[in-house]
Amino acid sequence: MGRLYSIVPASALAFYAHPDDADVSCGGTLALWAELGTRVGLVVCTKGEKGTIDASKDVAKLEAERRLELEKARKIVGISELVNLSIADGCVENSVQFREQIVRLVRQFKPDTVLCPDPTAVFFGSGYYNHRDHRELGWSVLDSVSPAASLPHYFPNEGPAHQVGTVLLSGSLEADAFVDVTRTIQKKLDAVLCHQSQIGDREDWMREVISTRAKDTARSLGIGFAEAFRLIELGA
Repeated sequence: MGRLYSIVPASALAFYAHPDDADVSCGGTLALWAELGTRVGLVVCTKGEKGTIDASKDVAKLEAERRLELEKARKIVGISELVNLSIADGCVENSVQFREQIVRLVRQFKPDTVLCPDPTAVFFGSGYYNHRDHRELGWSVLDSVSPAASLPHYFPNEGPAHQVGTVLLSGSLEADAFVDVTRTIQKKLDAVLCHQSQIGDREDWMREVISTRAKDTARSLGIGFAEAFRLIELGA
């Protein structure tokens, strides 16, 4: 059993692998914070060009579609700064070069809070296991935030060291912090539904899935809707 997490950071930077990941994982939280004055940035790592079961789909066209979908969604959520790293789908690697990119972004943005996938969450029952890009990204962000971004001799050419205070890991099997997104659940739903290339004619189904998940997460807390995270406090 976790606790309600009500801290509103001055700045937050979210790292997610694919164009729709942030909206699904933490769109309600980012929208809430943006409404309350947080400077919210989003780093999307991949082009999303392989996210289809249609073998005839042109990958360049799909990439362009997903960029437009992301632009619509980020306006709904209130993302003030968006970075596209344009890595090919399935090619996110926890490499020195990738961590240097992340450290550069963290030191430039100087977030109080960083959000990313929980890389330790692998198997979700017998029907799904976590995408490799999500796992690689999660480890990359954690390795970059601490110790690299906070110590000056790691990537010294990427700007002054910055200590992130808090990391919130989404999609965790060990969630212990819950954000009340009752106020912004509609924004989350609207943002998720912007990603039409991933949803197709399943809008009603997707709306029900997202709503039910957020409602189930909130039930034990006595609130309407919530998003769940694993909390890491680094600045204490």
